[in-house]
Formats: sequence, C-alpha cells, structure tokens
Amino acid sequence: MEHRYYEPPAANSAMGRSTYFPTPGFQRILAARRAFTGVHVGHATHRDLKQVVDLLGTLSAQSTPAGLAEEGVRLLPGLVASEVTTLSVCTLKTGHRRVTCNPAGAISTRDIATFDRFFYDHPLVRYHASHPDGTSHRISDSMSQQAFRRTPVYNEYYRRVGFDQAIAVPLFVDSSLLVSFVLNRSRMDFSDRDRDVLDLLRRPLAALYRNALALQQAQRPIEPAIIHDVDAALTAREREIIRWVALGKTNAQIGAILDASPRTIGKHLENIYTKLGVETRTAAVNRALSGHRV
Repeated sequence: MEHRYYEPPAANSAMGRSTYFPTPGFQRILAARRAFTGVHVGHATHRDLKQVVDLLGTLSAQSTPAGLAEEGVRLLPGLVASEVTTLSVCTLKTGHRRVTCNPAGAISTRDIATFDRFFYDHPLVRYHASHPDGTSHRISDSMSQQAFRRTPVYNEYYRRVGFDQAIAVPLFVDSSLLVSFVLNRSRMDFSDRDRDVLDLLRRPLAALYRNALALQQAQRPIEPAIIHDVDAALTAREREIIRWVALGKTNAQIGAILDASPRTIGKHLENIYTKLGVETRTAAVNRALSGHRV
C-alpha cells in the first residue's frame, strides 16, 4: 500500500500564500500544516487535519485527567462517529476497568463487572498491553467479525451493551496500567480513514494526558501536608489560605477564590505569620509544609 505523508502546499500556491489569509481560521490551518508536516496521514484529509488541531486546542484547556476524560468523550464523536465513547482505565494486574462514559450511564456497573470477567481475553486489551507504543487499533485488526462473534466477551458483554465494533486510542501504557479512549458503535466497522484520523490525534493527546497526570501528582503532596500537619496551629480558613499561597496564588487571586477582599486575605496571612513564627509568604509555606508548629 502506498504511504501518504502530509506536506504543506507550495509557497506559490493559494494555500501557501499565508499573508493573503490573516483570519484566525486560516491560522489554524497553518498550525495544522506545521504540526503534521512529514507525518504519515494515510486516508486523512486536509479537513481532518484541521479538525484534529481544533480538537487538540480545545482539549489542551483541560488541566486534570478527569477534565480531559470528560471533554474527550464528549468531543471525539464529532471527529469519528461513535455511539458510546469511553475513557477506559484498565488495571492490568487486577483485570479491572474504570470508565468515563458518553452518554453518561450507557455502560453500567454491572456491564463493567461483565467486561472484567473477560478482561484478559479482550482483543484490544491484549493488543495494547503487548504493544506499549501501538497505534489506534480496531477489534477487526485483531480478528475477523465472524471469529469475534464466537468469543465469550462478545456474547456476554457486547451483545448486552448493544454494539459490536470498537477502536481504541491508547494514551498511556506500562506494565500495570492501560489508558485508552475507546469508540464503540454497532454494525458498521471503523474505516481506515477513522483509524488514521484517530492515530493523528494519538500522540499529542497522550502527551496532554501525561502532562495532566503529572500535574495532579505533583500537587498531591502539597495539600495533605498543609491540611494535616498544621491543623493544630491554624484555623480552617487559615489552612485554606496557606494552601492557595503554596500553589502560587496572590492575595487578589485567593480573595477571588474565597470571596474575600485582598485586604482580608492579608490580615489572615499576618495571623498565619504570627502563629508560625515567620515573616514572609515563602517562610510560611516552608514552615507549613515541613510540619513545624508554634
């Protein structure tokens, strides 16, 4: 099969003369051209590239894994048709799956328990667990429809939830965890175009997920240290304020969050300094995080 790679239009073509198109929409097209120059695009079109860039721009506003999951399952069907879209977090050592689902409730707790019974036999789980850097993958890439319909996972799970076609877009894979967006629908398999478009999205989407996960993990040690280690010294409001100070917020920003004036926040900080025996914001945070008390 001939491999197609995206190359920008020539400088003397209509698409190449970017100075003639100063609109925001055209700037997004230019961003798509820069982002995917030299990338294998398969059956994807220029319009697909623009949609991918627009979707990534929207998802990049999400700073938490949960926010990325919820927005992702909502927006992905606009790129590739899907009846039920999930962010599936599969724990490979225990054979358990957690899902964020769109439409909400389309996959029940009972459905998930049924899936888990056949966890290690699922063709998408088996493929991506053994191919950590694998591409977007359809069930039909692993086995024929006829063979799939003879499997227990189809007869016990897929017949129950009402669809028989699925494609997974891996975001994170290691020895213990597999995180994927999974698009599901009935009767009509996902096309080569669908697979290629989702694979264009895969690496940048995986980077967004890893960044959100790293940010979440980086923030976790801060809050428990503040809340639990200085609770005998500070009031509930003071603990809340020092928490936001530790996260880099100004008095004005903290005031906006807590519905208080910057001056009130400043007064609270003065009390915090006195109780912790310090004179500056940095010293207060260091004292709170180290667990010292007055």
